[in-house]
Amino acid sequence: MPSLILSRPRWALTTVVLACALAACSRPAPAPEPVRAVKLLEVGVGVYDAQTEYAGEVRARIESRLGFRVPGKLVARQVELGQQVKPGQLLAQLDAQDYRLAADAGRAQVNAATTQRDLAAADLQRYRTLKAQNFISGAELERREATLKSAQASLDQARAQAASQSLQTDYTRLVADVAGVVTGIDAEPGQVVSAGSPVVRIAQDGERDVVFSVPEDKIARVRAGQAVAVRLWASDQRYSGRVREVAASADAVTRTYLVKVALERAPGQALPALGATVHARPEGMGATGESVIKLPTTALHQENGGSAVWVFDAASSTVRSQPVVVATADGNEIVISQGLTPGMRVVATGGHVLAPGQKVTVYQSPVEAARAASAAKVPPAAATPAAQPVPATR
Repeated sequence: MPSLILSRPRWALTTVVLACALAACSRPAPAPEPVRAVKLLEVGVGVYDAQTEYAGEVRARIESRLGFRVPGKLVARQVELGQQVKPGQLLAQLDAQDYRLAADAGRAQVNAATTQRDLAAADLQRYRTLKAQNFISGAELERREATLKSAQASLDQARAQAASQSLQTDYTRLVADVAGVVTGIDAEPGQVVSAGSPVVRIAQDGERDVVFSVPEDKIARVRAGQAVAVRLWASDQRYSGRVREVAASADAVTRTYLVKVALERAPGQALPALGATVHARPEGMGATGESVIKLPTTALHQENGGSAVWVFDAASSTVRSQPVVVATADGNEIVISQGLTPGMRVVATGGHVLAPGQKVTVYQSPVEAARAASAAKVPPAAATPAAQPVPATR
């Protein structure tokens, strides 16, 4: 019995320790959801004034792919990409040793044919003298005349072949036939090129074209002669132009149609640089004056694979998710075709941290808060009476 009485304090102490341990292991109550401040805007109807604009590139009206007229091994290239060239300037050169040997052989054949022709002419002169003295017959004289004609023809053939061989030697030097800019290099020294294969591409100086691609669903609205407004991307300089050519078939890879616009510059206006990026806006390819609902892109959030906005309920100070249908974009704003009506108040920013039914407050900037306080005209607090001085006691 005494042992039982002595064990009770131990049992009580164990119970207290277990209770404390269980209390320590239990999770604390979650903190209440903070009331977030959000910026609101009222849905209204705006004017949609958008023009279809395409990114394009400035190209030369004529771009030539120059190549050698004879095959051979490229031994030198005298120009680099982007270099300005003039007519007659040397661009590249082939190994001309074989062609020089052939030209030497041609000149040798000309010398041999000349000797044969001179010999035939001398024989004919002697036989004419003999015929005048009736030492030979007329048939023998005709044979000598035929021999001279054959020698002359052989000489003419040799001269033509020699001239051709000389031209072949000249063709081993590739020279520019127009002034322009080198826009491409297709062969390097050491490479064996065939006759006619491109070696250097030159964009000729002169008129410029703006080239851009139009999708299949818009190409029917592009026609030759259509006015196009062109704006440079780098300097914002503007040009006018007209559609010069529309591709008859779509590109095999992009499935778009290539459009070429002839630039029209004002007197004294500089031509844009080749390869410059431009924005091309064809006339009559945009919607203007339509009344639409527009929202900033920050008002949208994704929900169930679609777009939605948070609509503010002023009675309960909560928000609800409202699915919407986006029609298109207008700069930094989106055009809503379905889901909203004018007069609704939606969350403009901060929607990514909201949940359906969450309580929110309307954010006010310091200036707006000051204006609201001024409009409320709160009376100042009653002034407390001044404390009376306490007379000193002796």
